[in-house]
Amino acid sequence: MNIEEIREYCLSFKAVTEHFPFDEFTLVFKVMDKMFALIPLDVAEKSITLKCDPEKAVELRSRHDGVIPGYHFNKKYWNTVYITPDLSDKLLKEWISDSYDEVVKKFSKPKQKQLIEL
Repeated sequence: MNIEEIREYCLSFKAVTEHFPFDEFTLVFKVMDKMFALIPLDVAEKSITLKCDPEKAVELRSRHDGVIPGYHFNKKYWNTVYITPDLSDKLLKEWISDSYDEVVKKFSKPKQKQLIEL
């Protein structure tokens, strides 16, 4: 997947918005104001940082060379995934979806209800 395809996929989820809160080169995707994905646009080696279940985060790092602890993030919950030709679109989409779900499941019950009703 290229960056535009990833962007379109992230925006396909309910209540997602895109922002540049840190600088003009770091694209952030949020669901109801909570970040679930970050893409630096100013580097040659493309990557995406995603939220992850802590146990799964460690497992993914051990199984995939292109997955490392989240750069500048809480390494317990965040992974940086390098977007390489050998990373399948299906797997990347699964990880993006998981990240979205991880954020949503931490919402309060009223906020989860609000999301469902959108």
